[in-house]
Amino acid sequence: MPNPILMTIEYGGYVSIVKFVVFLILFFSWLPLLNWVYSDSKAVETKVTFWTGLILGAGAAALIIWLLIPIFIVGMLLYAIAVGVTSLAYVKHRNTRVLDFDRVLTTEHIKGMFSKTKKLDALKDFLFITSNNNEVPLPEPRTTDFFGYRIAYEVLTDAIWRRASSIIFSPTPQNYDVAYYVDGAALKQPVMPKDQMEYLIRFLKQLANLDIEEKRKPQKGKFRTSQNKENTDWEVITAGSTAGEQVKLKQITKQSIVRLNDLGLTPNQYEQLNGFRQTKQGLFIIAGPKKSGVTTTFYALLRNHDAFLNSINTLEKRPSAELQNITQNIFTLSDTGTTTYAKKLAAVVRMGSDIVGVADCEDSESAKIACAAAKDSKTVYLTLEANSVIQTLGRWIKLVGDRELIAETLLGISCQRLLRKLCNECKQAYSPNKELLRKFNLPADKAKVLYRPGKVIYDKRGKASTCTHCQGTGFVGRTGVFEMIIIDNELREAIKTSKSLPEIGTQFRRTKMRYLQEQALRKVIAGTTAINEMLRVLSSSKRRSESKASEE
Repeated sequence: MPNPILMTIEYGGYVSIVKFVVFLILFFSWLPLLNWVYSDSKAVETKVTFWTGLILGAGAAALIIWLLIPIFIVGMLLYAIAVGVTSLAYVKHRNTRVLDFDRVLTTEHIKGMFSKTKKLDALKDFLFITSNNNEVPLPEPRTTDFFGYRIAYEVLTDAIWRRASSIIFSPTPQNYDVAYYVDGAALKQPVMPKDQMEYLIRFLKQLANLDIEEKRKPQKGKFRTSQNKENTDWEVITAGSTAGEQVKLKQITKQSIVRLNDLGLTPNQYEQLNGFRQTKQGLFIIAGPKKSGVTTTFYALLRNHDAFLNSINTLEKRPSAELQNITQNIFTLSDTGTTTYAKKLAAVVRMGSDIVGVADCEDSESAKIACAAAKDSKTVYLTLEANSVIQTLGRWIKLVGDRELIAETLLGISCQRLLRKLCNECKQAYSPNKELLRKFNLPADKAKVLYRPGKVIYDKRGKASTCTHCQGTGFVGRTGVFEMIIIDNELREAIKTSKSLPEIGTQFRRTKMRYLQEQALRKVIAGTTAINEMLRVLSSSKRRSESKASEE
């Protein structure tokens, strides 16, 4: 006879298969969480026992309570809350101890979970090549080298995309200020925490074969990056300061030799300079402040002569490019112990050159040798640091000390600046107000429309749309603007007899020499640049000039 008790027990009478499966899923999800907390807490160097024990205890207690509570859903919610709260507490704690890109459950992390493969592929497609020409493999995750690799990758890929020529990392008491230099202008970037910067500096020093432990003395090295088979060479410069170690990354680019008609000269200026091809003797001065494109103009003038018909020699301290069929003589630090710049220049002149290029003329003896060469049937191109044509002439008179010789040999003077060119894809036209036109003495009929950098455009969802041509800066490339005077017989007499520089300047104006601001306004009216860009460049030069004058 069948047992009546066994007959009342049916399959599933006491245990719900669905509830049992849910219980097992949550239980076995808790186990890998424990394992992750254990290994991760060791990696981030926090309290391993405390955090592992906390989540283990919270989960175990919640499981027991869940089994004892008769209402399944209530026990499940208590379990989920206990494990979830302790896990989130750990995540919040560990995120304060790691780099931004290594934080979990952030917006960026959640987005990255869907493109993790793509990011890894991007890292593999980007190569770091050391100064010894060795490729750096992707380091093991969660290591010091990996953090440095990842930060360097993010900084350099962003800088390359934004067309940055150099990156400056400046230490502050709390963080590092970061600035990109694009088309000669500084673009401030988000600050970088000091712990991230330490990883970056260590990695960059390893790439450039520098001393990792040396944090005070200046160091300089090189490395290379390769992205989509395009190589970029970088120079890394480090130096100590009271706030921390300063770092500069600079792209090493092979400077292309710009032709005379690509400098940004007006048609009249181009015609005047191009006429020097027929000149057999005399001296022309190319002036401007540092980083104003003086060397580019210097090279363009030299290259404007036929190097096969003329013997061309230069003397330079820091050549920016290799000039084909031109002999470039370099004055290095090793020369200072045996000779001087002037003596080396005299040796270059004695080589029998038809054309001599003198870069960075800074002393009286060199200036006199250059003038003597110009008097002795040679064409001389010489660079000086100055802010205007009249200031250049004043410096030249002071260096040479002989107005008769200067008047006899001087062909002319140019002084220049570099202005950023407006992006043709996104620049915007506007009607200037009358007050602005009056301030710059602009005729209303010739300046009906001016241009400025394009504003950020937002789509229907409010997302900013960045111009792919200029990457949102509003400018692409630079052009020169020139203040120039060509010396004729009347001006030679003025140089000899005038009692002061302002008097000579008045004579220059009578020959219709236009000042830098007037030449820059022409480019503003033409839509080549913006009026704010003109003010930025010319006002900064004025401040430098006033500062230098006060020091003297």
